[in-house]
Amino acid sequence: MLPVLLLAMALPGLTGCQHGPPPAVQIRIATGSPTAVYYAFGQSLATILNRELPNVEAEVLVTAASAENIQLVGAGEAELGFTQADVLPAVPAAPTMAAVARVYDDLLHLVTTPTSGVRTLADLRGRRVSVGAPGSGTEITTSRLLDVAQLAGDAVRRERLGLDDSVEALRTGQIDAFFFSGGLPVGAVTTLAAQRRVQLIELGSWSTPLRAQHPGFYVSRDIPHSVYGVDPVTTVANPNYLIVRADLPEWLVRELTRLLMERREELASAHPAAGQTSQRSAINTTPLPLHPGAVAWYNAVKP
Repeated sequence: MLPVLLLAMALPGLTGCQHGPPPAVQIRIATGSPTAVYYAFGQSLATILNRELPNVEAEVLVTAASAENIQLVGAGEAELGFTQADVLPAVPAAPTMAAVARVYDDLLHLVTTPTSGVRTLADLRGRRVSVGAPGSGTEITTSRLLDVAQLAGDAVRRERLGLDDSVEALRTGQIDAFFFSGGLPVGAVTTLAAQRRVQLIELGSWSTPLRAQHPGFYVSRDIPHSVYGVDPVTTVANPNYLIVRADLPEWLVRELTRLLMERREELASAHPAAGQTSQRSAINTTPLPLHPGAVAWYNAVKP
């Protein structure tokens, strides 16, 4: 009964005094491509919020992912969004945002075919490569990687394609490889690997030079054979955060945080990465502060 009572008490302050039933509280969740993790996570979270928070109407927005999500939340055009941690310093919207939780790690995929001749990152020189959609975390992480690998400028023939367009371009031979940063498994890569032979390129050795230039974000993580049925690789990993408008009421963000943490099993059924959130790691959202509502929930459940 407490969430219902809190909602009844808080709605007048959110919507203004009026007669009759108050209008629904809108929660727009900025996600990413329909075939990637943010979207699956966001859809499941929206279902939970609509079911369990009275008078809340949650919906998912398809976006170019991290950078666009930050801009949407910062501008008040979305209430929640997902972003890679490394994108936050690059997009000037932080004063209007706060964090709900660190949710899971993204792994940078460099996907190619056995016939492309691409075996290492250096082999991308002169090749046609999709570096991610404009406004995506993939593009920012990839650009940083190419810089530290001395492949900046026109050393690589860059295409700025989203995940689905990248997969199709690789399938039809329009590009030689593509980058995508996502939680395991990335659905579009799983589908592609089931349809034709693909390869993942080892990137793990680049985590240290990336971290030297951009402290606090990059580590090495494995993509095992069991994920896509291809040779295992080590690659660059980067945390993901669920972010929120800083001006959302404390009671609402506290309830969002509670459901995010208490419904992890249901979220994991939508995508395995969505179930990886833990109370221990969730509070580590540098450089973004936690919203007071999130802080209140984490403090209330501390052992």
